[in-house]
Amino acid sequence: MWIIDYSDLSERDLEALQAKVWNGEETLKVFLADIVPPDIVEKNKMQDRMLELENLVTTFWGVVILEHIQKRSLPDYKTYIWSGKMDEIIHEMHFQWANLLVLWNILKPHQMFNLNEKLKKIWAVAWDRVDLILKIFEKNAKTEETKLQIELAAIKHMWPRIFNMGMELWKQGWKWSGETNTEIMKRHLATREKEIRKKLEWYSKVRENHRQGRKRKWFMTVGIVGYTNAWKSTLLNALTNKWVLSEDKLFATLGTSVGKLWIAPKSQEEWQYVKGTEVLLSDTIWFIRELPPELVDAFASTLEDSIESDILFHVVDASDPKIGEKIGVVDDILDKIWASQPRIYIFNKVDILSGHDLIELKKRYFKKEPIYVSTYKKTWFDGLIDCMLHYS
Repeated sequence: MWIIDYSDLSERDLEALQAKVWNGEETLKVFLADIVPPDIVEKNKMQDRMLELENLVTTFWGVVILEHIQKRSLPDYKTYIWSGKMDEIIHEMHFQWANLLVLWNILKPHQMFNLNEKLKKIWAVAWDRVDLILKIFEKNAKTEETKLQIELAAIKHMWPRIFNMGMELWKQGWKWSGETNTEIMKRHLATREKEIRKKLEWYSKVRENHRQGRKRKWFMTVGIVGYTNAWKSTLLNALTNKWVLSEDKLFATLGTSVGKLWIAPKSQEEWQYVKGTEVLLSDTIWFIRELPPELVDAFASTLEDSIESDILFHVVDASDPKIGEKIGVVDDILDKIWASQPRIYIFNKVDILSGHDLIELKKRYFKKEPIYVSTYKKTWFDGLIDCMLHYS
């Protein structure tokens, strides 16, 4: 098989080649790696982690060409991946012309720096999972607020790595007398973080004013949350006839989408007008397992609408074989952001379950008293309406 030879390319040619990859002009070919501790004995758990990483890459419009899972009790101090295995990965990436190495694990600053130094010889780069998620956020950001939130998350993730930035600035010839490049970058990032938090605080106040206005109008509010691929945006669309981007991709929408639902009265006495109920439903970002704290913190203002809602609709993919684990992930994040209002579990996609599977599911989760629906077919919504009327 033909192996790419970069020896005849100048550094400018290599930079142009890499720029085409990041601009989408060339295919982004990705090698996935995951180092798991020996106590993870279930093969399915390891495959689940890798599958979720694949979904993230697909969302970023990359193509996974190779993947590797290794069991080690301790990662390599210098490069996280042990040197012998790293040499094999570099050889495979070179052989397949892979541009990017993505690790499920979150690496320490010096490990990420050393990895990228090794990958320079094949003109590839390394990211950990947080880097990849931030890139997806950046690509999908539409509003000024979400862009600021992403920048804040990037700064929090960047803090431990600024020594690397300082080295890059030094290589570019940026020098200041009496102050190191790292100190310059620290001061710059600290100043920028304050500016961003001040702007986000303004957006938060605007959103609080909106919430107070809704309360004065006696609107009931429902926050829609859930793990990825539960189709919560589809639920919002189905209930409110509001068009919200609904894709089978992680983080397709980052801001809060709000839709209004008017519930007509079920009965009306003669000669007496009975007012219907108006409900506002808000849809926020998806949750995934082990969502890094800095990302939850950065999107705190976006999640405020869910935290401040009267009730929460926790949308669950009823067909997911890992349903219990994913319910736990979302509940854990909700607990961390102090979401204390009633949580109503909405088990979606029941239309694709067999009668036997649906009966078993109801037996297993009867204590949670879930509402079973199909957002695709817009069926079994009576339970949702009754629930909102109950809490209104």
